[in-house]
Amino acid sequence: MQRAARRIVEKLRLHGYQALFAGGWVRDFLLRRSAKDIDIATSARPDEVLQLFPRATAIGVQFGVVQVRVYRAAFEVATFRSEDSYLDGRHPSTVTFSGPREDALRRDFTINGLFYDPVTGKVIDYVRGKADIQRRIIRTIGSPNNRFAEDKLRLLRAIRFACNLNFQIERATWDAIRRLAPKILQVSWERIRDELIKILTGPAPGRGLDLLQEGGLLRHVLPEVEAMRGIEQPPEFHPEGDVFVHTKLALKMLRKPTPVLALGALLHDVGKPPTYSIKKRIRFDGHVELGAKMAEDICKRLRMSSEETERIVDLVLHHLRFMHVHEMRESTLKRFFRRPDFADHLEMHRADCMSSHRDLSSYWFCKKKSEDYRNAPPSPPPLIRGQDLINMGYQPGPIFREILTAVEDLQLEGDLGTREEALDYVRRAFPLNKAPSPEGDSRN
Repeated sequence: MQRAARRIVEKLRLHGYQALFAGGWVRDFLLRRSAKDIDIATSARPDEVLQLFPRATAIGVQFGVVQVRVYRAAFEVATFRSEDSYLDGRHPSTVTFSGPREDALRRDFTINGLFYDPVTGKVIDYVRGKADIQRRIIRTIGSPNNRFAEDKLRLLRAIRFACNLNFQIERATWDAIRRLAPKILQVSWERIRDELIKILTGPAPGRGLDLLQEGGLLRHVLPEVEAMRGIEQPPEFHPEGDVFVHTKLALKMLRKPTPVLALGALLHDVGKPPTYSIKKRIRFDGHVELGAKMAEDICKRLRMSSEETERIVDLVLHHLRFMHVHEMRESTLKRFFRRPDFADHLEMHRADCMSSHRDLSSYWFCKKKSEDYRNAPPSPPPLIRGQDLINMGYQPGPIFREILTAVEDLQLEGDLGTREEALDYVRRAFPLNKAPSPEGDSRN
């Protein structure tokens, strides 16, 4: 990647233009961290970049940005620019093409305002970014009030950089975050969501939750999570502390979480604050069902996709099922294990346990059982299907699911082995023109 980016710089310079690596790549280079992208800043105007690179694509000409492809890799090449006031809290009202110094001064934080010359190997620093990297400090370039007024999302970005880089936020910058926190609601929920996910799936989600709370942002973007603070839990099950502390620890315990898993862990106990009561001991009756509904509302607010929302709600709704796995029938257990995201369910259960009582007996039971099921012969095909029920005279409806589930349970238990046995069972257990009254015991 670096070789390809250097070729772009060399070609621009060959034609008389300035060109440098810019922004996040330079920061990560100095921190000896791997970077996904290299951005290039240049004195060439967008039309001049397009002339030099015929296969380039204009992706933000109004801001001087062109995408150039070299060696099958894509790079953003942006013209040095300065910016006027941000009337919409995100985009500058006017852009003026300028030089590298002005371009550095319009950026958000000093650690992101550096340039690197790939030909000489020198870092170019107009904003004291190198010193702040050495001191591990997040500081705005210029006035914090001005930087955050330009784009309110920077309030969240400061916390994300502090967590992901293990930096401290400089005092004036931190004071401005706390003072301007209510302004975060001027930002679109899609942009807020993306920053929150980067914090929650990063290396320090627990610290991120603390900084969001201490900075006053949490109460505006996730008031339901803020409400967890101070909600006590039964000490025999939760010696770690209140619901907020437990949630922070659960996030910390996750191993390489996806956005769905991270949000599932964040919200798995979101129903506890409104269901808190004391009946001989602290109780949270109905918190799972209420939490699932609250999680769905939060996901909609954050503009999560329908599929992601369904998976997150499913994690919240079923997170206590592991308490009963030792008593489950084999058929119920197998069906639970066949859930599309069962690996996420199991990982969230492990994190939930490790952040509270640390009893992993159900986790290891499920790991062993799932391994046994994987090594067992594949499950046989269903003995009967919906068309068989139609042929028998049943009308399609909710009864179909009840009948087919009952047959599948008995098949998985080994009580039904042939199609004929299954059909005979249906005739006896679900007689036509009578209310359904399936044979067998109640099922988990």
